[in-house]
Amino acid sequence: MKKRLLLLVVTVALVSSLLGGCGVVGNKVAVISLSGPIQTEAGGLFLGGRVITPELVRQQFERAKEDIGVRAVVLRIQSPGGSVAACQEILEIMESLGRPVVVSFGDVVASGGYYISAKADKIVALPGTLTGSIGVIAQVPNIAGLYDKLGIKVEVFREGKHKDMYAGLRELTPEEKELMQEMTEQLYEQFVRVVAEGRRMDEEKVRQLATGQLYTGEQAKALGLVDELGGLDTAIEVAAQLAGIKQPKVVYYSPTAPSLLRTLLELGGVVLVDLPKIKLLGVEAVVVEKVLSNPYPQPEYR
Repeated sequence: MKKRLLLLVVTVALVSSLLGGCGVVGNKVAVISLSGPIQTEAGGLFLGGRVITPELVRQQFERAKEDIGVRAVVLRIQSPGGSVAACQEILEIMESLGRPVVVSFGDVVASGGYYISAKADKIVALPGTLTGSIGVIAQVPNIAGLYDKLGIKVEVFREGKHKDMYAGLRELTPEEKELMQEMTEQLYEQFVRVVAEGRRMDEEKVRQLATGQLYTGEQAKALGLVDELGGLDTAIEVAAQLAGIKQPKVVYYSPTAPSLLRTLLELGGVVLVDLPKIKLLGVEAVVVEKVLSNPYPQPEYR
């Protein structure tokens, strides 16, 4: 009987030790860094550098979910914003974690960057952080004048009254401008609602702040857009307090580098422009490439 009891005690101690080593005691705060413009996909990494995508955020949050020792997450964000749809998908992923999420702002976290942060449990910004820029912008380039210079004529065949309004080959009609403005206003109202819900503010007050202007971290705190002033260490302390951890073990997640094959496949969906033409025509050639590769407007929280 004594031997069985001793064996049970040793077994329990051994299991506890092993589980503790695996972080099951729950004293971890995971730090996830997100830097760059927010896009639906990371195509063109060789040309554009770091970006924030829903897939990247999903991978990192799944990693945190799978580690039972992670009690809270700190997002270190640096972003000027980006795609409306990508921002909305990222926010949905973040809300599914089920553990405290604290956001730590870097130099600039504006527009879409603020959108994905708005529903965090706490937001920590540096006094000199540039944030806010709550608003939306959508553009329909008109390259008809450039085509005229180059002697290019395009025959357009359409079914649907407004089907060619995004082609960039003519000026929008007053009715089409009104349609674009209605779409932009709807996306703006979606942004306002997210901020109002996340910051527990009245929607009318949010509209007064949502002029598209930037605020410093100090101004943002006074206005209720952030909770604390400080850097990453402050954010980690706040996350630990929310999770009830006295001595947090901080773990830093690094993004998984995409394979060469995946990167090449992503690049396959990008329309590449002949570089000599870009040098010859300057910015206008880049605009043409953008219109040809995706003829629809790209509403952005930026």
